[in-house]
Amino acid sequence: MPISDTAFLEMKRLARGVAKHAHAPYSGFAVGAAVLGASGRIHAATNVENASYGLSICAERAAIFRAIAEGERTIEAICLYTPTPVPSTPCGACRQVIAEFGREAMILCCCDDDAAERRYTLRELLPDPFRLTK
Repeated sequence: MPISDTAFLEMKRLARGVAKHAHAPYSGFAVGAAVLGASGRIHAATNVENASYGLSICAERAAIFRAIAEGERTIEAICLYTPTPVPSTPCGACRQVIAEFGREAMILCCCDDDAAERRYTLRELLPDPFRLTK
């Protein structure tokens, strides 16, 4: 499903805004993410680090889990904001979680330079996700 520029602009605005609330005392890398659910609602969240690093959560997964907790079952797109000169893509764990809820999801990666933003399909970033066979 094509995502409108208006939806992406709103996702980008929310992702940038929520990054300000990141809890990133260890990495100093405040990240924001916004997920567009099949309902048309946008759900945003940020990364939360923990002294026991494995207990930290990326912004992308936090936003997806928030969307699921708020009733979504499918995501259409995700926007990832990083405070960097070039955009970052989701980590492998986040890519797999995106695949669980949005096999056809679009991924917008943005940063402080609007001209540098990139759009990907999930298949471009994770061509063969793990799936349980029935």
